[in-house]
Amino acid sequence: MREKEAYTVAEIATLTGLSTGTIRRMFENEKGVLILERPEKMHKRRYRSIRIPRAVYERVLRKITV
Repeated sequence: MREKEAYTVAEIATLTGLSTGTIRRMFENEKGVLILERPEKMHKRRYRSIRIPRAVYERVLRKITV
């Protein structure tokens, strides 16, 4: 079975035991994170989909566990 190429915020939150808000704040400004966004229009809120590549996840994990 092949490992995932990129994780969602919810998947990493489950793996680490941290909240989705914490994961979002930790990763949204990291280099290499993919953010797909539909901007806010009139009365519709914006939608963001964040994908975190496995390499970025591992890099940040090493950085915070050192």
